[in-house]
Amino acid sequence: MTWIKTIPIQQADEKLRSSIEEQSKLYPADYAIPVDALIDCQKDGPAIVMAHSLMPDVLKHTFSAFGAMMSPDLPLERRHHEMIAATVSSLNSCFY
Repeated sequence: MTWIKTIPIQQADEKLRSSIEEQSKLYPADYAIPVDALIDCQKDGPAIVMAHSLMPDVLKHTFSAFGAMMSPDLPLERRHHEMIAATVSSLNSCFY
Protein backbone atom coordinates (compact mmCIF):
# COMPACT_ATOMS: atom_id res chain seq x y z
CA MET A 1 0.00 0.00 0.00
CA THR A 2 1.30 3.41 -0.90
CA TRP A 3 1.28 6.28 1.57
CA ILE A 4 0.42 8.84 -1.10
CA LYS A 5 -3.04 9.55 -2.44
CA THR A 6 -4.06 7.09 -5.13
CA ILE A 7 -7.18 6.63 -7.20
CA PRO A 8 -8.72 3.18 -6.81
CA ILE A 9 -9.51 1.44 -10.10
CA GLN A 10 -13.21 1.56 -9.21
CA GLN A 11 -13.02 5.38 -9.18
CA ALA A 12 -10.73 5.81 -12.19
CA ASP A 13 -11.83 7.99 -15.07
CA GLU A 14 -11.50 6.87 -18.69
CA LYS A 15 -8.00 8.34 -19.11
CA LEU A 16 -6.61 6.50 -16.09
CA ARG A 17 -8.31 3.23 -17.04
CA SER A 18 -6.95 3.55 -20.58
CA SER A 19 -3.42 4.24 -19.32
CA ILE A 20 -3.52 1.19 -17.05
CA GLU A 21 -4.85 -1.04 -19.83
CA GLU A 22 -2.37 0.21 -22.44
CA GLN A 23 0.72 -0.25 -20.29
CA SER A 24 -0.33 -3.67 -19.05
CA LYS A 25 -0.63 -5.00 -22.62
CA LEU A 26 3.14 -4.69 -23.00
CA TYR A 27 3.99 -6.87 -20.02
CA PRO A 28 5.09 -10.45 -20.66
CA ALA A 29 2.30 -13.02 -20.27
CA ASP A 30 3.70 -14.41 -17.00
CA TYR A 31 3.08 -11.03 -15.36
CA ALA A 32 -0.64 -11.52 -15.98
CA ILE A 33 -0.83 -14.34 -13.43
CA PRO A 34 -2.92 -13.03 -10.51
CA VAL A 35 -1.01 -12.70 -7.28
CA ASP A 36 -4.01 -11.91 -5.08
CA ALA A 37 -3.60 -15.21 -3.29
CA LEU A 38 -0.03 -14.25 -2.44
CA ILE A 39 -0.34 -10.52 -1.89
CA ASP A 40 -3.79 -9.42 -0.75
CA CYS A 41 -2.93 -5.70 -0.94
CA GLN A 42 -3.00 -5.77 -4.74
CA LYS A 43 -6.79 -5.88 -5.08
CA ASP A 44 -6.72 -2.32 -6.51
CA GLY A 45 -3.83 -3.10 -8.83
CA PRO A 46 -0.09 -3.29 -8.20
CA ALA A 47 0.77 -0.59 -5.67
CA ILE A 48 3.75 0.67 -7.67
CA VAL A 49 1.50 1.25 -10.69
CA MET A 50 -1.33 2.77 -8.68
CA ALA A 51 1.12 5.15 -6.99
CA HIS A 52 1.11 6.92 -10.35
CA SER A 53 -2.70 7.06 -10.61
CA LEU A 54 -2.79 10.85 -10.20
CA MET A 55 -0.63 11.16 -13.34
CA PRO A 56 -2.12 8.82 -15.99
CA ASP A 57 0.29 9.92 -18.75
CA VAL A 58 3.31 9.30 -16.53
CA LEU A 59 1.85 5.94 -15.47
CA LYS A 60 1.34 4.89 -19.09
CA HIS A 61 4.77 5.93 -20.35
CA THR A 62 6.79 4.77 -17.34
CA PHE A 63 5.28 1.31 -17.17
CA SER A 64 5.07 0.94 -20.95
CA ALA A 65 8.84 1.44 -20.99
CA PHE A 66 9.18 -1.23 -18.32
CA GLY A 67 6.95 -3.57 -20.33
CA ALA A 68 9.07 -2.99 -23.45
CA MET A 69 12.26 -3.70 -21.51
CA MET A 70 10.79 -6.98 -20.24
CA SER A 71 9.76 -8.13 -23.74
CA PRO A 72 10.16 -11.87 -24.30
CA ASP A 73 11.70 -10.95 -27.68
CA LEU A 74 14.81 -9.65 -25.91
CA PRO A 75 17.78 -11.93 -25.11
CA LEU A 76 17.22 -12.22 -21.35
CA GLU A 77 14.52 -14.45 -19.89
CA ARG A 78 12.36 -13.33 -17.00
CA ARG A 79 14.41 -15.42 -14.57
CA HIS A 80 17.48 -13.42 -15.58
CA HIS A 81 15.65 -10.13 -15.01
CA GLU A 82 14.53 -11.38 -11.59
CA MET A 83 18.08 -12.42 -10.65
CA ILE A 84 19.41 -9.00 -11.65
CA ALA A 85 16.63 -7.22 -9.74
CA ALA A 86 17.17 -9.35 -6.62
CA THR A 87 20.92 -8.70 -6.69
CA VAL A 88 20.52 -4.96 -7.18
CA SER A 89 17.87 -4.77 -4.45
CA SER A 90 20.12 -6.69 -2.09
CA LEU A 91 23.12 -4.49 -2.83
CA ASN A 92 20.93 -1.40 -2.23
CA SER A 93 19.55 -2.87 1.02
CA CYS A 94 16.05 -2.71 -0.45
CA PHE A 95 13.44 -4.96 1.18
CA TYR A 96 11.73 -5.73 -2.13
